[in-house]
Amino acid sequence: QVQLVESGGGLVQPGGALRLSCAASGSIFSIYFWSWYRQAPGKQRELVATITTGGSAIYADSVKGRFTISRDNAKNTVHLRMNSLKPEDTAVYYCNADVQSATVIPTTGNYWGQGTQVTVSS
Repeated sequence: QVQLVESGGGLVQPGGALRLSCAASGSIFSIYFWSWYRQAPGKQRELVATITTGGSAIYADSVKGRFTISRDNAKNTVHLRMNSLKPEDTAVYYCNADVQSATVIPTTGNYWGQGTQVTVSS
């Protein structure tokens, strides 16, 4: 089994910055894709950013130029640096990972963290 735990959320003023982190633990051989999603009240969950094993990243148009996703393969962690935050960035942020297990018969599964609240308000 694999667990994802996020950290780094909180309250920040418009124009401020936050850094979210997500650490994976458990029976892990390799993590293919890491992603960050967010869900604002009354809205559907949306993809914010994805990063591949090799470090290639894609971003939602709404966060391009402001957010940066990065990963540390040795530590099985992913980060989301969020700059120039806006009130519309307020949401619960979730990390997501495609993981190959380190079991005798390897399996690939998709896992979610529990979410961390980001509130952008003056």
